[in-house]
Amino acid sequence: MMCGAPSATQPATAETQEISDTVKSQLEEKENQKFTVFKAVSFRQQVVAGINFFIKVDVGDEKFVHLRVFKPLPHENKPLTLSSYQINKNRHDDLTFF
Repeated sequence: MMCGAPSATQPATAETQEISDTVKSQLEEKENQKFTVFKAVSFRQQVVAGINFFIKVDVGDEKFVHLRVFKPLPHENKPLTLSSYQINKNRHDDLTFF
């Protein structure tokens, strides 16, 4: 993958789910809402001065959110940050840069 260029969309992995779970509370706080379903479906990543993860998450009832999570490099002892998100997405919305 070229630095700065986002990867192709890929199916979610265990690591993607772990990243999503880590920032779930940040999203719940921003949206003032609890999500009982929070399943990563797909993702893209972009290498910058760290890694941006763009993750499509199923939140139940055919609703999805798109997350942009920043993982700083080196990442030891540095938290993941929910940089941005989009709500009211559906299963067929493309996972694009935002």
